[in-house]
Amino acid sequence: MKCGAWGVLVSIFLAFVCVFSFNTSIFDNAFAQENKNFASGWVVLETKSKRVLDAGNENVKLPMASTTKIITCILTILNHKDLNKIIAIPKEACGIEGSTIYLKPNEHLTVLELLYGLMLSSGNDAAVALALETFGSIENFQNEANEFCRNLGAVNTNIVTPNGLHDPNHYTTAYDLALITAYALQNQTFREIVSTKRKTIPNEFKKTPRTLINKNKMLQQYPNATGVKIGYTKAAGRCLVSSAEKNNMELVCVVLNCNDWFNKSTELLNKAFNNYKLECLLPEHYHFGKFACQYGDNKEINLYSEKEFCFPITNEEKRLIRKQVELPNLIKAPVKKGECVGKVSFYLENKLLFSENIYSMEESKSIRIKDIFTRLWSDLLF
Repeated sequence: MKCGAWGVLVSIFLAFVCVFSFNTSIFDNAFAQENKNFASGWVVLETKSKRVLDAGNENVKLPMASTTKIITCILTILNHKDLNKIIAIPKEACGIEGSTIYLKPNEHLTVLELLYGLMLSSGNDAAVALALETFGSIENFQNEANEFCRNLGAVNTNIVTPNGLHDPNHYTTAYDLALITAYALQNQTFREIVSTKRKTIPNEFKKTPRTLINKNKMLQQYPNATGVKIGYTKAAGRCLVSSAEKNNMELVCVVLNCNDWFNKSTELLNKAFNNYKLECLLPEHYHFGKFACQYGDNKEINLYSEKEFCFPITNEEKRLIRKQVELPNLIKAPVKKGECVGKVSFYLENKLLFSENIYSMEESKSIRIKDIFTRLWSDLLF
């Protein structure tokens, strides 16, 4: 082949490479632009049933920055009988890097005031002060925090610091953090703290008190928002745990490493509220009615179940819910009050969602001759 022909082929090849590279660059940039607001991990969870309504990479272990303070907060509340107890700030809690409430050594504040400083202003110093006061050392705090998480089923979480400052061994998952938050929201004190937008607490060494402003903008921007906590470090990115309640259904939304954290959380919450409704499938202390009791001094006994069962479902799922009541064909005396006589279960298609025992509301003694003699003989012996 002549040199001129080679030159034409080389020119065509180079032109093809340039066009391909250019198009690939456009594709990569478009992909990055499209996904820049997505989190590395996210989940939306309904707090009563713990059902996951939406998720992505929810079980991937990730750093969570100051959302760690959710754990520090609820553990402090659970381990203090008196939250108005006044404590002296240890020097180890002062001068901590990152966001602080500028605590001074030997300054005096109540545990509750420090909790507001922890959750509203995200005080890293408040976190250390509370961990030391509550557990005696950071090591003890680590042990208690990790056992607490494991007991809740948050098995992919490992806590090293009480404030979430970066450590390679400090991590959670979006699902674990939602599970922990759902538990914490059952506590009324926790709920009050994380839903507070503004709080004033003392400053012993200044004339003016500290004014704490909640950094969680969801409380201002999202209707029905109830909490909870933001967090940020370079390693973790922007992390947000938010909660909201609508139509008697409360959701927890977690986004980890999400640039557009507030808008993404709003989008996820709106989607879940639009698609799901919390249905009370079994009320608390549900009365199943009267059932005949053979050979009993009570001819009929009332039956009931104890626990409530509520579950978030879509309109499409509603027709697929199946209730199954298991009772014997004939209830025979003797029956004790509170005795389990059957079971009620709920299924979504063939998947078991919930199961609860059915109990007798009253006693029915046997009136059969052999049972009467058995009781008399027992009374004589004992």
